[in-house]
Amino acid sequence: MTGGTSGAPRARRGRGRPSAADRADGPGARERILEAARTEFAERGYDKTSVRGIAKAAGVDAALVHHYFGTKDEMFAAAVEMSFEPAMVIPAVLGQGPEGVGERLARFFLGVWENPATRAPLLAVVRSALTHEAAAKVLRGFVLRRLLERVAGELAVPDPEFRAELAASHMIGIAIMRYVIQVEPLATADPEEIVAMVAPTLQRYLAEA
Repeated sequence: MTGGTSGAPRARRGRGRPSAADRADGPGARERILEAARTEFAERGYDKTSVRGIAKAAGVDAALVHHYFGTKDEMFAAAVEMSFEPAMVIPAVLGQGPEGVGERLARFFLGVWENPATRAPLLAVVRSALTHEAAAKVLRGFVLRRLLERVAGELAVPDPEFRAELAASHMIGIAIMRYVIQVEPLATADPEEIVAMVAPTLQRYLAEA
C-alpha cells in the first residue's frame, strides 16, 4: 500500500513533465518563436538579437528555434515574411488582373506600414538593413526571391523582373522617407493621398507594355 501511495505522486509529476514539454514544443511553438523573433528584432535590432534571446522570449530551448528556423539570418527572413505574407498577398494584388494593380499594391504596402503591429518590426528590418550587411543580404534575398520573382511571374509585360524591381524600389523609398527618416510633408500625409499619387506610376511599371 505504501509503495502504491508513494508511486502516485511520481506518476502525477511524470504526467506534468510531458505537459510542460508539449507547451514548449506543441502546435503553437513555431508561432510563439516567430512572434518573439519579430519583437526581439524590432526592439533590439539585428546586431543585438540572438537565437538564445529569441528562445528565452518564446519560452523554448534554443535548439527548438534552430529546429524550426535554422540560423539567425533565416529567423530574420521569417520575421520579415511574417509581416508581408507573400503567399496570400500576391494573388490578392495581382490575381484580379492588370486593371487597378498599381492602386492595390500601393494600398497594401502602405497598409502594412500603417498597422502598428507590423510597422515596428519592419522599421527594425529596414534600419538593420541600412547599417548591417548581413541584414541587408537577408532583406535583398527576401525581396528578390519571395516577392519580386513571384510578382514578375504574374506580369504579362516586357522585362517583368526589371519592372518589379522598379516598383519595389519606389515603395521602399517611400517607406524610408515616410517612416524611417520621417521627412515632411510625406511623413504626415494622408495614406490615401499617397496611394492616389503613387498608384499611376506603379500601374505603369506593372501593367503597361
